[in-house]
Amino acid sequence: MKIEDQLKTNNLPPARKLSLSILVTANLIDENVAAALKPFDISIQQFNVLRILRGQKGKPANLSTIQERMVTKMSNTTRLVDKLIAKELTERIVCEANRRKVEISITEKGLELLKEIDPKVDEVEEKMIEELSQEEIELITNCLNKIRK
Repeated sequence: MKIEDQLKTNNLPPARKLSLSILVTANLIDENVAAALKPFDISIQQFNVLRILRGQKGKPANLSTIQERMVTKMSNTTRLVDKLIAKELTERIVCEANRRKVEISITEKGLELLKEIDPKVDEVEEKMIEELSQEEIELITNCLNKIRK
């Protein structure tokens, strides 16, 4: 569907047309991924934190590392991690030498949950791009990279 049809407007300046297209598409992606995560009682942001911690390959990460790697930057990373700790998907590790140094690690339960969730999210993402060729995917990705430069 064209963005003009969805927003019921015409003659958008090119920059606004592109911006709105990206925003509407991002919201659609978020809605679809959130729906896939709902049965697991986990938010997109919590899923993102778990993937970041899994990417640490067993090494814990501090809150600032998690926050800088988040897809959606937010100030409530501590609250997100606390929710994951309550669900026993992550754990807080306090440094014995410096009690102020706190790091976060994914638990085995968190890793198992990701194994269950990953195929569901992969399926949603694949379905969204099924009409695109490999060349179109690469072109869109490269164009978006240029915008973020």
